[in-house]
Amino acid sequence: MATEPGTTACYPLFPLVSGIVRRAPPDLASLPMKRSSTRRRGRSIPRNLALAAIVAGTLSTGCASGASAARQYDGQARLQRDADAITALGVTGVQARLIGPDGRNLTATSGVADRTTRRPVPPDGYFRIASTTKTFVATVILQLAGDGRLSLDDTVERWLPGVVSGNGNDGHAITIRQLLQHTSGIHDDYPDYTSAEDFHRHRYDTYTPEQTVARAMRHRPDFRPGTDWSYCNTGYVLLGMVVQRVTGHPWHEEVRDRIVRPLGLRHTFWPGTSPELPRPHAETYQRFAPGEPPVDVTEQIGQGINGEAGLVSTTADLNRFFRALLGGRLLRPAQLAQMKQTMPVSEEFQKLMPGARDGLGVFSRPLSCGGVYWGHEGGDSGWITADGVTADGRRAVTASLSGVFAASPDDVLRVERAESKLVDDALCAAPDDGRERR
Repeated sequence: MATEPGTTACYPLFPLVSGIVRRAPPDLASLPMKRSSTRRRGRSIPRNLALAAIVAGTLSTGCASGASAARQYDGQARLQRDADAITALGVTGVQARLIGPDGRNLTATSGVADRTTRRPVPPDGYFRIASTTKTFVATVILQLAGDGRLSLDDTVERWLPGVVSGNGNDGHAITIRQLLQHTSGIHDDYPDYTSAEDFHRHRYDTYTPEQTVARAMRHRPDFRPGTDWSYCNTGYVLLGMVVQRVTGHPWHEEVRDRIVRPLGLRHTFWPGTSPELPRPHAETYQRFAPGEPPVDVTEQIGQGINGEAGLVSTTADLNRFFRALLGGRLLRPAQLAQMKQTMPVSEEFQKLMPGARDGLGVFSRPLSCGGVYWGHEGGDSGWITADGVTADGRRAVTASLSGVFAASPDDVLRVERAESKLVDDALCAAPDDGRERR
């Protein structure tokens, strides 16, 4: 491993704003990702290209006629409008895909995939899903629990003796459930890039799970296990280590064999230490200081490849995964019910995700049309993955944002609100005809 770049106590794989305090109120009884960045206003694709995207997307969803075609066009136009609203905030590119109960897809793209060539965003591009990986890891853990190979109430010490220790950290006092739900109290300590020079010097560095956990053990816990809530990437590194201890295989092989292959997710994989993305893909960018030009940070390994993040996927594959998960195809009813047992998150986290509650590897959020949706965002060096699936697993939407610059936390919140609106608009459509439910 090369010499360490600068460090930050709050490593924003997700959440996306390192300044957001991630503690919950004291009355409480799942390929790389990274850091916050600055962002500048960019240009949307010309209106004629946007219209072409609408027409192409409408034609790609299958034959329709009369009122049905009009409703389908309305859904496509709304998805395009919401994607354009995101790039209007300065995001370089957006690709979004909605799948309904009948299996038909609506897609929209906005902005550009490359700030130099101005090539269009591919509607089926690969991207690093960052912390959305956590839902895959959580699903494997819950499958193992359903098979009787572990219990969610097992301690970390049972499976990883001596790993969580020192400076007040105690694996005897932390359960697998607490790792899943960010209530372990373990303090995150991740390397982070502090400048363009730092990025180019360290973008091919790699960190083992043991090294990542050892960094966290240099700090005292943030709170006593089970008494508070704080988003913790290190907890999912430990869960990946538990998967390997229980099964004898790395977490990503279990994800492949238990989820990716059975569902036919042909474009989802763990790239390991490869810094490259397959084509097609959009480039992503980061600005390391106000006033500096954006840096293309697409080619990198990243430190988050050990279960807290690390997978590469597409919007179509993620929609298929979340529909299968909430539709009961991956977990037994008892384990799916446990995944959906939620608790409050911190007030500060609520600013980023209003109404969010944390389950086991998934978050729930309210829909404007009633009920809730489920999903798990991811953030990584200018990438954001926004996703959501209805409670019955019949309708899902995923959007990948590339080149997300933020001059301030308020700018990040504006992008978050715009992407949340895209998800809400897509899911708040009547199950059978694509019309909004209000």
